[in-house]
Amino acid sequence: MEKLREQYEKEVVPALMKKFNYKSVMQVPKLDKIVINIGLGDTRDNPKALDNAMNDLKIITGQQPIITKARKSIAAFKIREGANIGCKVTLRKEKMYEFAYKLFNVALPRVRDFRGLSKDSFDGRGDYSMGIKEQLIFPEIEYDKIDKLRGMDIIFVTTAETDEEARELLTLLGMPFKN
Repeated sequence: MEKLREQYEKEVVPALMKKFNYKSVMQVPKLDKIVINIGLGDTRDNPKALDNAMNDLKIITGQQPIITKARKSIAAFKIREGANIGCKVTLRKEKMYEFAYKLFNVALPRVRDFRGLSKDSFDGRGDYSMGIKEQLIFPEIEYDKIDKLRGMDIIFVTTAETDEEARELLTLLGMPFKN
């Protein structure tokens, strides 16, 4: 899985320097971290759901997730402040590149009727967010062992200053955008 890091150093950096006329290699944007979040609405009714979601996330990423808690109470959703509402993992360095490679080349091609990711999901500061509807697209998850289909949010945090720079960086790394 060392491929993505090597590709970044050998192909992506020179291409970005040429396209955006950077004077130094330090100006070239890079992938900073990937955050994977699973939000659960049914933890109050089904406490075991959080354990199952954490186990799925651990299998997919190879890293122990942390539990996310509600910041404030919302009566309409029957959520109290401090209640467990999901889990997340922040990937950096080698694990980040391994996950990105696996997502781009193994998981996303397994999505039914996949035509590419939207180019409109950038936040204005060079970060990209995407959602996945089910955890089954990852080959590590066994269909027989899941209790419920769960979606997840995946956020690519880059050091790019603009969306255009981040889009070019992610495209060169292999992210399959729609044409």
